Amino acid sequence: MRNLFIVTLILLSLAVYSQTADSVSVAIPKKEKNALKFNLNDDGSHYFQVTFLNQTWARFNQSNDSTTQFNKTSPSTFDIGLRRTRMQMFGQITDRAFVYFQFGQNNFNSAYNYASNPANRKIAAFFHDALCEYKLSKGNQLKIGGGLSIMNGVSRFSQPSVGTIMTLDVPVFLQYSVDQIDQFDRRLALYARGQVGKLDYRVYMANPFPVNSNGSAAPALGKAATFVNTAVYTGALAGKSPGISDQYGGYFAYNIFDMEGHNTPYMTGTYLGSKKVWNIAVGGVYQKNATWYLDQKVTNGPYVDTTFANMMHLSFETFLDMPVNKEKGTAVSAFAGYYNTNYGNKYLRYNGIMNPATGTTQKRIVQSNAYGNAFPMFGTGQVVYVQFGYLMSKKLLGEKNGQLMPYLSGQYADYTGLQNKAMVVYDIGFNWLMKGHNSKLSIDYQNRPTYHLDPNNDIQTGSRKSCITVQYQISI
Repeated sequence: MRNLFIVTLILLSLAVYSQTADSVSVAIPKKEKNALKFNLNDDGSHYFQVTFLNQTWARFNQSNDSTTQFNKTSPSTFDIGLRRTRMQMFGQITDRAFVYFQFGQNNFNSAYNYASNPANRKIAAFFHDALCEYKLSKGNQLKIGGGLSIMNGVSRFSQPSVGTIMTLDVPVFLQYSVDQIDQFDRRLALYARGQVGKLDYRVYMANPFPVNSNGSAAPALGKAATFVNTAVYTGALAGKSPGISDQYGGYFAYNIFDMEGHNTPYMTGTYLGSKKVWNIAVGGVYQKNATWYLDQKVTNGPYVDTTFANMMHLSFETFLDMPVNKEKGTAVSAFAGYYNTNYGNKYLRYNGIMNPATGTTQKRIVQSNAYGNAFPMFGTGQVVYVQFGYLMSKKLLGEKNGQLMPYLSGQYADYTGLQNKAMVVYDIGFNWLMKGHNSKLSIDYQNRPTYHLDPNNDIQTGSRKSCITVQYQISI
């Protein structure tokens, strides 16, 4: 009954909006100020700007087997949450000096922080970014910066402009160490970035965080690689810690047509036909002794000896985003990427975006958090990710009623920690762009796999589960 009520409410809201859209749009001034921007000099070349973003989700999810929510068995769940609530503050303070801050919270629903002891729902907001940047060239050829930054080397979706993404969400597996040894994909780093000819480049060196400071209990040392917990190197082990090595990364994109924007370090999801972009990119990230595991010295023998592994991820991807018919306002957006992800021996990590569940009764579970909407998102192995979307004619809904953009995306992974069983997740959905990305309604259907352990501790594939999400995004 509750789900029927929610669907009815959404449909009624859409119907009311479509009937009143023309009258509402008449009341909007013909010329609007598109940004909260404060000029610091007469020509506006020096400025300070503030932006806001809110993404509200209403979601119905088929739970992984034996899921519980607040200690009640829950074959399915419905939740309302804030996927992202952000405030950006940035500005070109002088001809060469740029400053950027981002503050906000993520994944805030009724289950937020439920497992903590003591639990506290009022600790969600934090600084995502805080950086200073200096331009050494007259143009965008060379900028150097430092601070807390999303600067990355693996993919454009490792450093995404979340307010402009085409799909409901970014492919989070490309934020490869999110909330493990970084702060929600941000790291304390020094970097250089720029555009030389048709090449867009960025390189960085970062100090990773220790995994034992992420707010969760660090995984126990075992047969599969996990991030090194240096906190255990006390007592008899004092002085023997491998420490935490610096992380290095770089991303290089060659643009065949237009150059992309270069104001902030974030990379645009889709330009909605405002640019003609096609680039081919390679990237990578490396960190020495990032993970550890117990090695098996003799076949079928005991697992002994702590072994450290280097983390290294390599990528090859291409991004296409361009108008098809300017008169009709149609455009196409497409992306494809191949990733070789190496965390160390059989590394595997389940993750559920804004997981609505809180536990499980299943005994033969692959990982302790494999409940709710979680699936094996990260791992050592090979991954292919693709997405495609088409911006439909602005005449379809009427000139003042926005545009529709259907899309689909898919992730295929071959992870050694899953005993090389295929891991496939796909999404199908559409955006109703009422005012571009500033006012956007998205409806998404996701289908994901489940797994369990048999009595021999071999991984077996279970039934597939689905999730339907409605998102409304407002940004300014």
